[in-house]
Amino acid sequence: MTVTVSADVIVLDIEGTTSAAGFILGDLYDYARPRLDEVLGRDDDTVRAARADAIAETGLASDATDAEIADALRELMATDVKSTPLKTLQGILWAEGFAAGEITSQFFEDVPPKLHAWHEGRIRLISYSSGSIASQVPWYRHAPQGDLTPLVEDWFDTVNAGPKKDAASYRTIAASVGVAPDRLLFLTDHPDEVAAGLAAGWHVIALDREGEPWHGSDFAAPSVSSFDEIVVSR
Repeated sequence: MTVTVSADVIVLDIEGTTSAAGFILGDLYDYARPRLDEVLGRDDDTVRAARADAIAETGLASDATDAEIADALRELMATDVKSTPLKTLQGILWAEGFAAGEITSQFFEDVPPKLHAWHEGRIRLISYSSGSIASQVPWYRHAPQGDLTPLVEDWFDTVNAGPKKDAASYRTIAASVGVAPDRLLFLTDHPDEVAAGLAAGWHVIALDREGEPWHGSDFAAPSVSSFDEIVVSR
């Protein structure tokens, strides 16, 4: 099935959409999990803010140790809770891991060629993920198919846009990029994100990839199994 949409901007989810969720929940989570204690102890403004937010979010005492906070965050990771302070800390660790060559990213084979084609067709590409921008940029930069960051114009996460299941977040993105809602296309694999994008007046196409967590869901928008089934015109 081919789905055709007229849009000026494509906003891309990552997990389950451009990339396999299992890779992120496996390799990347495994890399960050044992390193949380160390990063929490750093003398850094971003880390200190994330530490305070993690304490508040997990209900720990204000004098909680780094080990206690790390254990609480690992519990959130076990159930894939989309925690902003956790994502901030993971982003720091992943960026360092990518730079050191200790971890790599992964993209479905159908994704990079379409991103290049859309970019060449002057369709603007934007990334919006629950993962922090600090993790999104190296994820695209270290793609096995080559650096994809030159194709992406802007980056959004739950800090500068808001939660992905909230329609207000999509209105924030539309205002930021200066594009009318009906000229924006969101690609995601999550049914609740599909609903939020539609509620904000966007075009939405659901990625229903076999083997991914939300495969076979009842999506409120047209669904495809590959980027090859998406045609976007301006």
